[in-house]
Amino acid sequence: MRLAAGQVAVVTGAAGGIGLAMARRFAAEGLKVVLADVEEGALRKAADALAADGAEVLARIVDVSDRDSVLALADAAYDAYGAVHVLCNNAGVGSGAEGRMWEHEPNDWKWAFSVNVWGVFHGIQAFVPRMIAGGAPGHVVNTSSGDGGIAPLPTASVYAVTKAAVVTMTESLYAHLKAEGAPVGASVLFPGPHMLRTGLWESHRNRPDRYAKERPRKAPYRTLDQYEAAMRQAGHEVEFTPVEEVAEHVVDGIRADRFWMLPDSEHSDRQIRARSQSMLERANPAYLESFILD
Repeated sequence: MRLAAGQVAVVTGAAGGIGLAMARRFAAEGLKVVLADVEEGALRKAADALAADGAEVLARIVDVSDRDSVLALADAAYDAYGAVHVLCNNAGVGSGAEGRMWEHEPNDWKWAFSVNVWGVFHGIQAFVPRMIAGGAPGHVVNTSSGDGGIAPLPTASVYAVTKAAVVTMTESLYAHLKAEGAPVGASVLFPGPHMLRTGLWESHRNRPDRYAKERPRKAPYRTLDQYEAAMRQAGHEVEFTPVEEVAEHVVDGIRADRFWMLPDSEHSDRQIRARSQSMLERANPAYLESFILD
């Protein structure tokens, strides 16, 4: 797909982090950008900053876990601009789950799935039929993670399961678009290759009452700064990938019609090979052993 001035990009989770970086990068290409996020204050700030830089911006408060909210977003985008060419289903949350999987609260799973999985599906269902009907080249980018998308980090298993689902959903979307002969491509994004400074670490700030935790956490939520400090104290240096680099990877991937938006990484490649070899050999998943909790 050729990105060109006047096209329209919709980005969920766009008030900060990867979403905002993608919106800025699309705006730099001359695209009109539709920002969707559940945080009103941060969304308004992001939209004002983009507009001040000369971008044409439409901002909408959206809860991607609510189908009607996403359908209303699509209506607003098409009412304003008449078309959508790029859709980035990027909104995501951590679950806040603690302990072993069998100790997790059901609401931890319900909340994570409602945003990370249902949110992606709602975006596909709200926009893709209209994108196909429009007849113009388009592209859908669904944000996954190396945690789950490649192999799970057992200490964040709920999140990992949701991000594995995003990979399979996007593979299925790709196949369905090809079967239709649609001029719309699909990609799955693995942000990285290193950690990112995003609001995902503080997802709990937006946790809705309907998915509230049923019992107090055993330990307080850890901020990214606290995690980084603990890792350094343990002798591990933490590397970060700028969100702008992720956005550049997305733009390059759309232009190349690249399904796997997976940055070069020796660590990721080792995990992929180890997991694939384990499956081919019908062997136990030894590649998880370094992550298994005591």
